Amino acid sequence: MTDASKTDHAEIPANADKSDSKGPSNFIRHLVDQDLAAGKHGGRVQTRFPPEPNGFLHIGHAKSICLNFGLAQSYSDAGYTGACNLRFDDTNPEKESQEYIDAIREDIRWLGFNWQGDIRYTSSYFQHLYDFAVELIRLGKAYVCSLTPDQAREYRGTLTEPGRDSPFRSRTIEENLDLFTRMQAGEFDNGAHSLRAKIDMASPNINMRDPVIYRIRSINHHQTGETWKVYPMYDYAHCISDALEHVTHSLCTLEFEDHRPLYDWILQNLPDESLNAACVALGNKTAESAYVMPQQTEFARLNINYTVMSKRKLKELVELGLVSGWDDPRMPTLSGLRRRGFTPHSIRHFCDMIGMSRSESIVDVGMLESSIRDDLDSNAPRAMCVLRPLKVTLSNYPAGKQELLQLPKHPKKDIGHRELPFAAELFIDRSDFEEVPPPGFKRLTTGSEVRLRGAYVIRCDEVIKDDAGEVIELRCSYDDQTLGQNPVGRKVKGVIHWVPAATAVAAEVRIYDRLFLNANPDDRAFDDFKDSLNPDSLQVLTGCLAEPSLALAAAEDSFQFEREGYFCVDRIDSEPGKLVVNRTVSLRDSWAKISG
Repeated sequence: MTDASKTDHAEIPANADKSDSKGPSNFIRHLVDQDLAAGKHGGRVQTRFPPEPNGFLHIGHAKSICLNFGLAQSYSDAGYTGACNLRFDDTNPEKESQEYIDAIREDIRWLGFNWQGDIRYTSSYFQHLYDFAVELIRLGKAYVCSLTPDQAREYRGTLTEPGRDSPFRSRTIEENLDLFTRMQAGEFDNGAHSLRAKIDMASPNINMRDPVIYRIRSINHHQTGETWKVYPMYDYAHCISDALEHVTHSLCTLEFEDHRPLYDWILQNLPDESLNAACVALGNKTAESAYVMPQQTEFARLNINYTVMSKRKLKELVELGLVSGWDDPRMPTLSGLRRRGFTPHSIRHFCDMIGMSRSESIVDVGMLESSIRDDLDSNAPRAMCVLRPLKVTLSNYPAGKQELLQLPKHPKKDIGHRELPFAAELFIDRSDFEEVPPPGFKRLTTGSEVRLRGAYVIRCDEVIKDDAGEVIELRCSYDDQTLGQNPVGRKVKGVIHWVPAATAVAAEVRIYDRLFLNANPDDRAFDDFKDSLNPDSLQVLTGCLAEPSLALAAAEDSFQFEREGYFCVDRIDSEPGKLVVNRTVSLRDSWAKISG
């Protein structure tokens, strides 16, 4: 490719003002602002999100999604031409599936983003990629190598020693073209040959030592079937796909920084006219518009303690049955976080909080939990649920009487009220009663008083036990003058939650905790990251009772169960007549005390 900096540039639209671009400032936005001010891309900000469909997206991918889609949207809002493509990097069909493609599409939409035009696939460019490989062979810049994988590693050298030229590096152009054609025709076994770029085996950057750009893979592809017998490597396909889509800013994580010279080398060594013609044929630019090579820029990936971010390791947890699936609420996948009750807003806010930099760091998972806690505190309606029911009978409450109490759905926002029937029989949580209370206990004890949330003050008069000595019922009396207030001269400090016995909704409550006990599950102190798994990461409580308003709760509805935490209706297992709720997060960060 010729020097792109010498091409003419289109004018920036008159209504575009970079000072109006929305979003948090960072070094990437500063770079884009500079490019636009210089007219480098004619007022265009074209990004892409290129996931490999070999697993579900996790919270680390959310950072890249928010960056690529959010950046393009913010510049579009500011008057520029901003867009982001979704392109599946499907160059390794052995590990890919349609299930992963569908999940990735749903996760991106759930986060609140959409892509420009149709979904794109690297496989859609396989013919272009193959033709460009042929061009590199004709230019003497690629050759077919017949070293075995072990031999290739030996010839490659080390970080301190240069590599050696392959004995097949001097093959003629005609021989290379013949062999590459036969590779695609399926004449050779996997691994028999590879196509390598001819660069420099003595380069200090090991990625530039004649990297493999094509390998033989006789496998059915989920998009192209059995058409192809050779598949491009990521480093080769990625930069050309960016160019074909006329991407302006190719944003990658820091592990690709050492690959950037190869990204540039491939594009610089392909003829301008070939790239331009392919872009025009695909409808990504006009023949008259100037071509500017995409620029790769790296940022630090997201690392969070008490979890793992490797799709390979997450897949291992799924395949070994250590979690219920990719969408297990303990998993850091977006599907898992969604099922647990995290909201798109909380995840986008979290990504804004951690910012964008080039310095690797580990983010405390408490920041993610704080983000959802703040979101739900402001927006989740309140409800009451008794996790460990203990029956209470009000002996002085009129027989057959029932009152409908009005309780606000939220203490600070006017989002309506919920009706709660009140009668002589109800349930409280077993933890709210102690026969012999510990110091500072402010809940119900024999002979003491406590207020029922939104209802009356009650006093425990008698404790009923079974033959084993287990408390099974409390006989109490209520004060009919205390609805919603404390009478003058009476101090009742304790307030507990409750549900009516006759209309309570049976529920299964799942209490989720962090999946790993160690802040760094990849610590070398462990023989295996799975040694750090938390055996108490899931506690399933059956026989729970929720207030009747939850009978109409829909999948993914979130609530604050008063004094218990934030919960959401499970989107998979909950159904009419079967209420299953997952704890999203506790009311407070209990881990801060444990780890402090």
